[in-house]
Amino acid sequence: MKRIGIIANCRKERAADVLQRLAGKAKDLGLDLFADEPIVRLLKHGKTVKPDEMFDRVDAVMALGGDGTMLRAVRALDGRDKPVIGVNMGGLGFLTSVAEEKLDHALECLAADDYLVSVRAIAESVVERNGAEIAQYWALNDVVVSNGPSSRVVTLDVSIDSDTVTSYVCDGLIVSTPTGSTGHSLSSGGPILSPETQAFVISLICPHTLSSRPLVVPDKSLILIRVANSAGDLLLSVDGQVGQPLVHGDCVRVSRSDRSVRFLHLPGHSYFAVLRQKLHWSGSNV
Repeated sequence: MKRIGIIANCRKERAADVLQRLAGKAKDLGLDLFADEPIVRLLKHGKTVKPDEMFDRVDAVMALGGDGTMLRAVRALDGRDKPVIGVNMGGLGFLTSVAEEKLDHALECLAADDYLVSVRAIAESVVERNGAEIAQYWALNDVVVSNGPSSRVVTLDVSIDSDTVTSYVCDGLIVSTPTGSTGHSLSSGGPILSPETQAFVISLICPHTLSSRPLVVPDKSLILIRVANSAGDLLLSVDGQVGQPLVHGDCVRVSRSDRSVRFLHLPGHSYFAVLRQKLHWSGSNV
């Protein structure tokens, strides 16, 4: 890994200091950095390139910021097979697994090809209206159908592989990948899936019956969500970053994409150690 593409949240308070530290260490290691003009201005070192050109020229992508920056980096890749490593400028993240103080070590590991690889599934969602496909999105974390700012409940018909599940009366529904199971789905009562699990989680937002529970289904399944009843437009949100309004009768098809993304982690990285720290788990000393 000698050519590293940089995507960063330049609005972070420490962004300039961290990027200049990154540039100094990269220069010592003989690494070439590639980024767009605003980031290169902060780096004071590196080659200015357009994003599409950058992904074609680099060996790996480093995302500096928070989990949102990591999601943005994966979306910008648009299916290209380039590994991504996330550095959190703040606390430890679920996706940005490298703490800021380990930035130098992360660069050393990339230069020495000493790292762990985790392959993450991508969900594909297709919006159908009046029998025609009108939009397509890819999600690393989740696909969410919700009533947005409205306080009125909606009815969503759900089927899996053409087998009817039920009609949910709720504020919304989340289809989560294993990577996204620690996000919106978790806050709605869904289970945590380890990243290698070949499954989707279907979780409900404020269901209007206590018998409604999250479902875990194989990721080879085709999940169909139909807007059966709604007092107003709904919102389809993908990874909390892109999406569109939905109207009565619209259908959203969710399935596992042929795409995937490779995450790079430092040697010794533990997914469960991240969970323990982020979720403040503790064991009994008895």
